[in-house]
Formats: sequence, structure tokens, C-alpha cells
Amino acid sequence: MKTIPRPLLIGAGAAVLAIGLAYYGWTRWRDGQTDAGLVSGNGRIEATEIDVATKLPGRITAVLVDEGDFVTAGQPLARMDVVVLQAQLDEAQAREQQAVNTAASIDAQVAQRRSDKAAAAAVVVQRESELDAATRRLARSETLSRDGASSLQELDDDRARAGSLRAT
Repeated sequence: MKTIPRPLLIGAGAAVLAIGLAYYGWTRWRDGQTDAGLVSGNGRIEATEIDVATKLPGRITAVLVDEGDFVTAGQPLARMDVVVLQAQLDEAQAREQQAVNTAASIDAQVAQRRSDKAAAAAVVVQRESELDAATRRLARSETLSRDGASSLQELDDDRARAGSLRAT
């Protein structure tokens, strides 16, 4: 068997090593070109922790993000069970409607009482007018009865009517 000279083996080994290093460098360069969002280097990355809290207590029904996900301002992170809150809202709205209905009922009662007052005032004016007329008729009857132009029965009737109207 023929032996290969040593310088040729060293040259072939160096060529294989150079080709391997070139291939490795080319693949690293190619990978760096396709992923524009990646940066390589040495260092330490620290995340900023943010505490998340709600204004109202309650149970969470669904978590919409996972640990490590990127989130934006205003993005929902979880869903709360709002059944109890909805029931409280419905109850408050029912109480509000009841108060509105009560106020309307009271307004109607006030209007009714004002109407009753106006009717009573009209009755008072009517009774005063009737009393005034009965008093004048009685005065005429007394004058006519003294002169003998009217009967005593008519005078008694006018006195009874005037007395009855004074009583009411």
C-alpha cells in the first residue's frame, strides 16, 4: 500500500477544517439574516413586574393571557364572574324604579288633594252665597210679616233655612 505524504495530509486536514469553519460561519450569518428581531450578545435581561388589581372583589372565570405573553395597555387579562354584581345592579335599578313610581304616586296624590281643596273652596263660596241669600230673604220676610203682607209660616221657613245654612 502506498503511503500518502505527510504534507498532503496536513494540507487536506487544513482544507477540511477551513471548509467546516466556513460552513459554520456561513450558517451563523444566514441565521442572523433571517431573524431580524433577534439580537445576539452577552448580557442580562430583566423583566418589569407589574401588579394587577381590580376595583371590586370577585372570582376570576377565565385568564386570557399566559405568563410571559406580551400585553398592551387596556388589553383584558382576565374575566371576572359578575353574576353577583349584576344581581346587585338589577336590585338597585329596581329600587330606583320603585322610588320613581312612588314619587309619581305622591305627585298624583298631591294633585288630587289640590283638586279636592279647590272643590271644597268652591263649596264654601256656594254655601256663603246661599247663606247671604237666605239672610236677605229672612230680613225681607220679617219686614213683610210685621206689615202683615206675609204669613208667619213663610217667616218660620225662612228662619229655619237661614239657621240651617249658618250651621253648615
